[in-house]
Amino acid sequence: MSGTGKSTVIGELRRRGYRAVDLDCDEYSHWADVDVTAAGSPVEPGRDWVWRENRVAELLAQTHDDPLFVSGCAPNMGSFLRLFDRVVLLTAPTDVISRRLDVRGPREYGSRPRELGRALALVESVEPALRRVATDEIDASAPLEDVLQAVLGLARPV
Repeated sequence: MSGTGKSTVIGELRRRGYRAVDLDCDEYSHWADVDVTAAGSPVEPGRDWVWRENRVAELLAQTHDDPLFVSGCAPNMGSFLRLFDRVVLLTAPTDVISRRLDVRGPREYGSRPRELGRALALVESVEPALRRVATDEIDASAPLEDVLQAVLGLARPV
């Protein structure tokens, strides 16, 4: 969900030398026309930010000895779920999400009142569906180091 810290966590993992990719960037996502009657709430009427399926598939098909961490959430992510070893849902209380989105710059998603309202509505409507497909859930209102250690702990072989 927006404001839970996905980009912060993935950026810190990348900074620490892990293979970490934010799928919510232009390289892996794009604007697409969507059916306005489909479930969910598109970012804009008739348009939504979706994963570039060919690029995401290529990324996930790469083989490496070290783990790959990806972050993102998109309406078309369901077709990729079977390719992930784990699906981690980062959650945070709505007041934390509101504060995080409130401090974003004017060009960042969630900084405008309409986007903030949409993000908070999606916590109610979409987060339960994400919880059903997640293998793990982490409270991302905890300090960043604690969230990182929880994520890294899930990546270690058992």
